[in-house]
Amino acid sequence: MAAKKPGVIVLFDVDDTLTAPRKEATQEMLDFIQKLRKVVTIGLVGGSDLNKISEQLGKTDGKSIGIQSMKLFLGEDKLKELINFTLHYIADLDIPIKRGTFIEFRNGMINVSPIGRNCSQEERDEFERYDKVHNIRPKMVAELRVRFAHLTFSIGGQISFDVFPKGWDKTYCLQYLEDFNEIHFFGDKTYEGGNDYEIYESPKTIGHSVTSPEDTMAQCKALFLS
Repeated sequence: MAAKKPGVIVLFDVDDTLTAPRKEATQEMLDFIQKLRKVVTIGLVGGSDLNKISEQLGKTDGKSIGIQSMKLFLGEDKLKELINFTLHYIADLDIPIKRGTFIEFRNGMINVSPIGRNCSQEERDEFERYDKVHNIRPKMVAELRVRFAHLTFSIGGQISFDVFPKGWDKTYCLQYLEDFNEIHFFGDKTYEGGNDYEIYESPKTIGHSVTSPEDTMAQCKALFLS
């Protein structure tokens, strides 16, 4: 086992980095995390609330850093304008299927899903494949960016994208990590427009782009456990 590395923290995105989207971590991943945390400090950076992350990775210790609500930032009228425009857009969107919960409120952001978050896992997978061909989310985000330039739109996961004020992306957590002199971040949506892009590109972090949980483990083993 490698020696403990003081002053080093490793931050992880969750979906497609530590787990398959919205699925529980494998026992191999859970065992790996336990080994890694003996060498470095570990942090999770995600848009989902702590309960959802706990469902995937088990009970987590430490504290959750939340951000004030979008309602407080935008005000009710601006928030309603955003919601009305988004729902009208989705209503006119011609995609194979639609389910329920197209907009979900989270800490510091709104999550928008063109298909609806009530879809099954099979429907999630089908929409992801459809989206890669027809660019449903990128086209929608491009139009929203023009109309709501004061907001940030980041595509993540299989079926949705996040909406939040500028500066409320994943780099928000870095202000609480000043005690660490080396901050690594691992994520899969590290391209421009992805919800890992800002923290991956931040000068305060050492960014690592991954393609799967297996790739995450392989890169971490080479960096920290060899």
